[in-house]
Amino acid sequence: MKRSDFLKNGVGFLGMALIAPSIVKADITKTDACSVDSSETEGPFPTKAPSDLLRSNIVGDRTGIAFTINITIKNTNNDCGPLQGAIVDIWHCDKDGYYSEYGGTSMQTVDYTSNHFLRGRQVTDANGLVTFTSIFPGWYMSRATHIHVHIYNSSGTSLLVTQIAFPEGSNSAVVTVNSATAYGYTKGMNGYTYNASDNVFADSAANEMSTVTGSVAEGYVLASDIYVAGPTGVSSLSDENAESQFTIGQNYPNPFVDETTLPILLNQSSDVSIEVYNMMGRKIGQEQYNGLSAGEQVLPLNAEKLGLTKGNYICNVQISNNSGTYKQARVITKK
Repeated sequence: MKRSDFLKNGVGFLGMALIAPSIVKADITKTDACSVDSSETEGPFPTKAPSDLLRSNIVGDRTGIAFTINITIKNTNNDCGPLQGAIVDIWHCDKDGYYSEYGGTSMQTVDYTSNHFLRGRQVTDANGLVTFTSIFPGWYMSRATHIHVHIYNSSGTSLLVTQIAFPEGSNSAVVTVNSATAYGYTKGMNGYTYNASDNVFADSAANEMSTVTGSVAEGYVLASDIYVAGPTGVSSLSDENAESQFTIGQNYPNPFVDETTLPILLNQSSDVSIEVYNMMGRKIGQEQYNGLSAGEQVLPLNAEKLGLTKGNYICNVQISNNSGTYKQARVITKK
């Protein structure tokens, strides 16, 4: 049983103690149990066109304390091994508590409807990892500091909408950053809603807790493992067996105009299927290569044949041989 389940079972007792500062400010360590993480609301400010925001640097025109976000997606249907090729969208507020793409209403008075800061999309690598460069988020009334996350499989099917919680101990980054007036964080902690009182995290903070390290001067780094129910029957792309079977390089040239090539190194004869999806998850085209011999193979991808127009695409590469079936993904760009 995850620690979060224990906390949920005991929420009545904890609720009696929420007024004690030592309890509401206590750090909670996220459990490593292999089960799907809690589903949460997208909130009132989801990204309107996430496929247009394929980028790792999401700072935009915002200022604040440097912040690196490392998120690892793990597949509960594959012994919680890393899930490669998953699409990960994130978004969070700026240091003043405002979101881009919204505003001019009672929900958010400042109008940022034409801005797209602090929103981005990345595709997980062989270790299930995506990394974003951002600034440390601020907070707003009734919510603890948090990051929104929406995870899709490589075909664009939603796997999980969730949120990432931050530790809140007296020496935590949340407390230190919100005292850093020289960096523009002017709210302090007066009126802050702690995880234990937050209507999203009150029953699930342990299941959504991140680790945050660093300093105001050097910047902070967040790490969070998120567990989803991904595909079954596919070998982990980071285990030794999979790595010994094949290597897939990045396509060249990239970006490309008419044609690009995808290099693949096979250690035995294999069938190779390449499915191309747009960033909304719709399948655009497919190439099939059967009986490829061991060694280096350079596979052509023709934009006209595949029906590609200008933009970013996800190539799902599946290799089948006597040892099993393996998948990897690459992002390619047509210009």
